[in-house]
Amino acid sequence: MGSAAASPPPSGSPLPSQDELKRVAAHRAVEFVEPGMTLGLGTGSTAAHALDRIGDLLRAGALPGVAGVPTSLKTELHASRAGIPLLPLGGAAGPARIHLSIDGADEVDADLNLVKGRGGSLLREKMIEGAGERFVVIVDESKLVPRLGCTGAIPVEVVPFGAPHTLGLIRKVFDGLPGFSARLRTVKKDAAEEMFVTDNGNYIVEMFFEDGVRGDLRGISDSLLRITGVVEHGMFLGMATTVVVANRDGTVTLLHKKK
Repeated sequence: MGSAAASPPPSGSPLPSQDELKRVAAHRAVEFVEPGMTLGLGTGSTAAHALDRIGDLLRAGALPGVAGVPTSLKTELHASRAGIPLLPLGGAAGPARIHLSIDGADEVDADLNLVKGRGGSLLREKMIEGAGERFVVIVDESKLVPRLGCTGAIPVEVVPFGAPHTLGLIRKVFDGLPGFSARLRTVKKDAAEEMFVTDNGNYIVEMFFEDGVRGDLRGISDSLLRITGVVEHGMFLGMATTVVVANRDGTVTLLHKKK
């Protein structure tokens, strides 16, 4: 992995908040955008800063011809408000050519594998970001982990029909693994628990690991995807081409995919 760092802030300056770190990383990622590009537009609080920056540059005339393909209904609404022209992933005129995708991540390991989709948009994110020529990920340094699954859930999108059965099959993939658990995600609504539903009308299974995922990630990925009822999972393996990391000291580091 190659890297490049920005200059630290002046001595004595207060450390930036996590939201400020997200904004710094997002603005640095937008520097990869060139006029005429079609962009994959990510979902989440970090990607939102990139949407705002792209909108500002479009209004200033600095990015003529730029359009985006949104990864969620929330992003579609935000991008529209920011003034970013939108395109579908596929349509009567054929699929859009995505030059560059920009999105955040929940975790990034040393090989630039990612956990994404804790917000529930993993399927559309993987479809769009997998279709792009380059994928720039924006994070603060708290997202860097030794193994995927260290800091929280790895989501799996499943069809609602037979979801408890599918949950049981997912558990069998990790049968006997100490500290592993999995559950269907629910949300509170009017003081009652309801199933969380994705933009695609599906449910989310959350997988938890005591000390992260160990072993062959691609083999584990294949085992999950072979389960009938599983639509997609939130491990994005080998997809990121560049990771922009905002550090607590105010510097920015670029990590590049090994060739």
